[in-house]
Amino acid sequence: MVEHMPQFFLLSLVGAAAWYGYKQMTRDAERVAERSRESEAEMRTGAQGTLVRGPDGIYRIRKD
Repeated sequence: MVEHMPQFFLLSLVGAAAWYGYKQMTRDAERVAERSRESEAEMRTGAQGTLVRGPDGIYRIRKD
């Protein structure tokens, strides 16, 4: 049992890294898809940018 522990530890470490990489990749893909949808909407409407309301209540163009 003890002789298999280094392999088990290495395999679990590789699995955790793969899981973290997959989660990061899906998060980035969602972010890119959202920017693409917003860009398409701006092109359809002819907008120059997307306005967001700041904490002071004033609308400004969102900076990416």
